[in-house]
Order: sequence, then C-alpha cells, then structure tokens
Amino acid sequence: MNWYTESWSDECKFSIAYDEKIYSEKTPFQQIDFYKGKEFGTFFTLDGLMMVNEKDEFIYHEMIVHPAFATNPNIKRVLIIGGGDGGTAREVLRYKSVEEVVMVEIDERVFRLCQKYLPVTAGGIEEEPRMTLKFEDGLAYVKKAPDASFDLILVDSTDPISVGEGLFTIEFYQECYRVLRNDGILINQHESPYFTEYAENMKRAHKKIKHIFPITHVYQYHMPTYPSGHWLFGFASKVYDPLLDLHAEDWKKFKIQTKYYNTELHRGAFCLPNYVREALVDGE
Repeated sequence: MNWYTESWSDECKFSIAYDEKIYSEKTPFQQIDFYKGKEFGTFFTLDGLMMVNEKDEFIYHEMIVHPAFATNPNIKRVLIIGGGDGGTAREVLRYKSVEEVVMVEIDERVFRLCQKYLPVTAGGIEEEPRMTLKFEDGLAYVKKAPDASFDLILVDSTDPISVGEGLFTIEFYQECYRVLRNDGILINQHESPYFTEYAENMKRAHKKIKHIFPITHVYQYHMPTYPSGHWLFGFASKVYDPLLDLHAEDWKKFKIQTKYYNTELHRGAFCLPNYVREALVDGE
C-alpha cells in the first residue's frame, strides 16, 4: 500500500492510501501530482498540498458559490480567480440566469490535467458558451478589468504562498472592489482558524478586506481533507449582508440539487465558534 502524506503542522501529518500515482509534472509555476485510491478516488496536489479529490470536492465548490447566489439571486456576471480544477465554474454555470463567467487561472496545465483526470470538476467547462477561460495572473487581470464589470468575484486560490501570494494582498482586494458593481460581492478562500500558520493567514486576509469593504463576514464549512477539516470563506460586499439579505425562497426556486449547501446551513455557517471570532477581532 502506498501513502500520500501531507504535513498539517510541524507535529501533525495527514495520510491517504493510494493505489497508483497516475501523473506528475513540474510546470513553471508549481509541482502537480495526480493520485488514485479507493477512499477518495482521484485526487491532485500542488506543491505537495491536497487541492481536490473526487469524494469531498462538492463541499468546497458548493460553499464558495451558493451563499452568494442566495444573498443576491440576480447575479449575472461572475469572475473566478484561480479555480483551475473547474469545480467552482461548474457550480456557477448551474445557474441558467448567469450570463457570463470568466475564469482566470495562472497555470493552464492545472485545468488541462483536470480535464483529463478529474472530469467531475473540469469536464464540459470549456464547451459552455457562457464560459471564458483566461490563463494569466489574476492580479494582473483585475488591474486591467473595467470598473464595475462584475456582480460576483470568487477567489478560489491556493494558500498565500507561491502563485497564490498576490491574491491575499491589499492591492488585489482594492482592485476587486473597483471592478465589482455597486451591489457586488466578493468571496475569497479564507484559510483555516486551527493551526497557527493558517490562522495567521486568516487574520491577515480578514484585516485587509475589512479596511476596504463596508460589509464583511466569515463563514465556515467542513472539509475533511484540508488541514484540521475546519475551513473558512470570506464574504465581502458593498451593500448585501449574507444574513439580513438572505433570499432563501428565491434561491430555492433555482431548484439546484446540492449535497452540502442549503439555506438553513447558510445561516448556521456564519455562526462562528468563539475562538474564531476572537482571532478575527484580534487580527483587526
């Protein structure tokens, strides 16, 4: 039996058994490896960190997308920064009311390899007529994007190291604010509150966004294969509050079948444990 092992901290490791390593490639940006096993199916890692697997990917991708649409059911134009596995775009495209989706991924090989090895997330994305793929730096893209051009920006990034570092800066969040429309929403990968390194990244991201957007919240979800399993997204908006402006009945009219997200869970996701609340306040 082969074991993929990832360090979650200096004193904690996570291991998954796999049957075979099906592909490996070093791109100009990062190391990409694909594995296949019984428990989690096919999964891939970037620079030795778990990104997506067939078994639990639906949790992350549903939770990055659906809370925004339940808050503003009239979203038409969506920008995805990162998201090379295609899962976030897949969830957005389930909304027939969406007119355009732009996905900006710095490393084209991530998307091409997921098309081949993880069609559950990337299959059919490129063929969708509402979909535009851009293989370039996300920060560079938003810098040149017109003012008020998107209703929703989804920052589906890796951790703030290597290719993901620029997506956790004040400059990036300021550019996102500019290219969002007057009622725009920003959702960003907000790290984890549990292990120290991730918690520090969480606090820094929250502090930066809170200085730019008038409405900011953090919400949680359970991701079994990410460090500690307790992970967060940030919700930032110019006018919408995800609890006060929740349109539960309107969202249900979309008739989107989900495996994790629902509008009752939506409310609960924003109810954070005290240690997380205190850490976020400390970061401010």
